[in-house]
Amino acid sequence: MHSEKKINVPQKYLHKYSKAEINEFPVRQYDGTIYLISSFEKMAETNAEKLLESESLFGFDTETQPSFKKGKNNPPSLLQLATRDVVLIFQISKKFFPEIIQTILSDPYRLKAGVAVRDDILGLKRLYDFSEAGFVDIGEISKNIGLQTNGLRNLAVNLLGFRISKSCQKSNWGKKRLSKQQILYAATDAWVSRQLLIQMKHLNFT
Repeated sequence: MHSEKKINVPQKYLHKYSKAEINEFPVRQYDGTIYLISSFEKMAETNAEKLLESESLFGFDTETQPSFKKGKNNPPSLLQLATRDVVLIFQISKKFFPEIIQTILSDPYRLKAGVAVRDDILGLKRLYDFSEAGFVDIGEISKNIGLQTNGLRNLAVNLLGFRISKSCQKSNWGKKRLSKQQILYAATDAWVSRQLLIQMKHLNFT
C-alpha cells in the first residue's frame, strides 16, 4: 500500500480572504505576447503549432458565451493555452478545432492546469470528442490540502500576492471581434493558472 503524501501548509496560506481584503491587493494582468487565432491561416502566420509543441506545462481555460435562455448552454467560444512565453487564444468552433489542440488535450505528458477543468472539458467535447489526459485542477489541489480559497481569483491573492479582474466574465465571447479588455482577461486567466501550478510545486503542495 502507498500512503498519501502529507502536505504541511504554512499558516499564512490557510487564511480565508474576505472580499474587502481581496480588493486591497494590486491588480495584475498578463503583459506578454498574446496571439488570437481564428483560422488555419492565422495558425501558420503565428507559428502556433511550433509554439505549442515545445511546451509541456500549459495554463488552460475556456470562455463561453452566456446563454440567457433557460436550459440552454452554449459550447465554449474560446480556448486559452498559456506557455512560458506566450498565450494563445483560439476562437474555436466545430469548423475550427486544430489537430494540435486535440493532441495536447489528450496527452498525459503535457500538463494542463486550470480551475474547474471538468466543466471546460465537457464543454469542449461538444465541439470535438477527445480522450482527455494530463489535466490538473488547481482548485481541487487547494481543497485537498486544506486551503480556504479555491477559485482562481482567490488563489491568485493567496499564493501569488495579486488579484485579477473578473469584469469581462459574462461578456459576449462569441463575437468575431473581441475587445482588448476581453483578450487581456482571457489571456490572464490562462497565465495565472500556469503560474499557480508552478507556485504550488515550488511550495511542495503537489
